[in-house]
Order: sequence, then C-alpha cells, then structure tokens
Amino acid sequence: MWSDTKKIISILVVLFVAISVTGCTSDGNDGDNGGASLPSGTGDAGDEFTNSIGMEFQYVEAGTFTMGSPKYAASQPVHQVRLQRSFYISKHEVTQEQWTAVMGSNPSASQGDKKPVESVSWNEIQEFIAKLNKKEGTTKYRLPTEAEWEYAARAGTTTLYSIGEMDGKEGPFLRDYAWYQPNSGGTTHNVGEKLPNPLGLYDTYGNVAELVQDSWGDTYSAAKEDGSAVVKSGSTLVVARGGSYSSKDNALESAYRTKKDARDGDANTGFRLVMDA
Repeated sequence: MWSDTKKIISILVVLFVAISVTGCTSDGNDGDNGGASLPSGTGDAGDEFTNSIGMEFQYVEAGTFTMGSPKYAASQPVHQVRLQRSFYISKHEVTQEQWTAVMGSNPSASQGDKKPVESVSWNEIQEFIAKLNKKEGTTKYRLPTEAEWEYAARAGTTTLYSIGEMDGKEGPFLRDYAWYQPNSGGTTHNVGEKLPNPLGLYDTYGNVAELVQDSWGDTYSAAKEDGSAVVKSGSTLVVARGGSYSSKDNALESAYRTKKDARDGDANTGFRLVMDA
C-alpha cells in the first residue's frame, strides 16, 4: 500500500515540475518583447526582418488612424485613413554604408558609414530601390506612402509627437529622441543613437528629413482613404517628413510636411524604406 502511495506521489511531482517548466518557457517567449506592450495597430516587437545588406525592418500591422493636423494649412484636412495592407518599415534611416553596398558610391556631404545617406534625390532613390530589389530577388522594396510614414511615426499615438504633446513639459524631452537644431551641432549623426519611438523606429524625428512616395501640391486634400500614395502627374515636387538636424521642434511633429524637388538632393534629406509584407 505504502509502495503504491509513493508511486503516486512521484508521478504528481514529475507532473508539477513539467507544468512549471512549460509555464516559464511560455512566458519568456511570449512576443519576445520583455513584457513591453505596443499601441494597438503597430505590430509586435518580435516581428522583425533583416535583409542581405543589414537593413532591419519592423512589421507594422494595417489599421486606422487620424492623419494630419489643424495647426498647419499644408497638413489639412485632418482625415481618417484605413491602411489596407500591413508592411515592414526600416528601423533606421538608410545609411551611407547600405547605399554604397547597392550603388557603389557615396554622395553624402557629411561622411560616415553609419550616418544616414543624404544629398540623394528622390529620383536617385528610385534607382537605389530598383537595384536593391534586383539584388534581393524581389519587387517588395519601395518608399513609404505619406500615410504609412505618419502611421509608423505616430506608433498608435494622437499627440504632436509620439512621446507626447510638448517637449519636456508633459513628457520626455525631444532631445532624447531626435537630432535637431538645439542639439545636433549642425550635422547628421549615426543612426540609432537616440531613443526609438513606441514601435521601435529610430530617428523618425530629426537627423535627416525622409522622402516619401507622394507628390507635393494639392495632393493632401485628395488624400486616399486607404493610405496609398497620391502622385500628381507632371509634378517635380515630392513630400518629406520628420524634420532634420537643422529643424526647429515644430518641424519634427508627426503631421508636419515639407516639400523637396525630386530632381535635387540636399544634406538635410534622406529616406527609409518599406517592404511589402
């Protein structure tokens, strides 16, 4: 009788240990994000991808958000966008090292492998994308649409910045997240040196302004509800977002827009890519 009782106790102990180990393993791997939670609609911290030239991408789940701002005429009308497709977006601005790996040269004014590539035009970026797609054997790389860029920069927030409404007064200091006029020293810096936004994207504010696919002009009032790019036939002006190292704080707001000539590059402007999921 005692022998049978010991067998039962032994079996129960083994089952208890197995359950405990399984539970610990499950908790440790759950999203692989250290317990951090992301705003709804911004993907999971574990959904990442790195390509052959070291570009890191973060998955962004399709969703709905309010685009634009009543503060600026160029950012009106404020409107609802429902992105139809999930996508990956590069966690960093494209670096000079990555540009050189594809194009074979580096036109940047402020040189440094880990600095964002700049002094490249929108037209030249299209060449880079075509060559990168060929190199990777895909057709999925492209510039983000303006709506995709703002959706990713906001990372589920509705405030002026993804860190809050006002710099250092109702939340963190903008200088901890961005290289801009007060702290940049008048030049670009290595990507990823500042804190990321809630989605895990670096330098969405400052360092270099980021070109998107959309044309500039009356296109914002014709913005598409599905967030696809608005391209104006015959226009040479395109949209840039996020502000740069030479920008004041307002130009870094999630909804702030500025224009660039697609034929010209400048030391303030670079880009990041998206990849179709």
